[in-house]
Amino acid sequence: MSDFQSGDTIYEDTLGGGCHWSMRVKKGTLLTLTDVKGDANLGMLFYNPENLLEKYNAPDTLKGQHTFKLTRGHCLYSDMGRIFASIVEDDCGWHDTVCGNLNKDMLQKKWSLKTYQEALNGWTQNGYDAFLVELAKYGLTRKDMAANLNLFSKISTDNEGNLQYSEGSKAGDKIVLRFEMDTLVIMHTCPHPLSNAEEYPVRPVHYALAQAKPVTDDDECMNSRPENQRGFKNNAIYQFMGQ
Repeated sequence: MSDFQSGDTIYEDTLGGGCHWSMRVKKGTLLTLTDVKGDANLGMLFYNPENLLEKYNAPDTLKGQHTFKLTRGHCLYSDMGRIFASIVEDDCGWHDTVCGNLNKDMLQKKWSLKTYQEALNGWTQNGYDAFLVELAKYGLTRKDMAANLNLFSKISTDNEGNLQYSEGSKAGDKIVLRFEMDTLVIMHTCPHPLSNAEEYPVRPVHYALAQAKPVTDDDECMNSRPENQRGFKNNAIYQFMGQ
């Protein structure tokens, strides 16, 4: 059990490799994500369920915290200056939020494209289309998509400054998100766009939901940057005003 968890796990399940899912998560929820087999990639997007125009903002998340990588102690910002979630625990130490999604053309160049009609559950999905399927459930389209997180994936630069896929996560690695406001979570387990796997990687991710302990005054995420303190205040004002 996480040090940030209060009580037993409320719900848990495993999202198979090359799959997608979405769910509405309440403020004060702890989401524990676990790489089941190693070398996982979990694409994620966040939206305000009460105002779907408000979504995850990668540039503000990075520049506000003076970092290129995301790990424990960082917060995940919306484009309204509020905080969707905080990263309270992390076994990996680095998560990508700049490389975006694998699309159909990229998949076809890397691996063989298998449709559902051809391969049933063995078909090869791409992250871009996986997001579109989940977004459509809430009346959202491609114009509502934002730059996404790629959890469990580390990237680095070569001597010419080109981004490249680095080491993958290990089986059993966890990342724990604490949600600071009600959030619509969109996610997929399709491969990272820079994956160097020889075959289409099928890597499941386990997820578990639990009640989080209250945020304390000495909270690491809230105090890691002055911008995060302001973000928490923006959340408090928003919630006080009844959204």
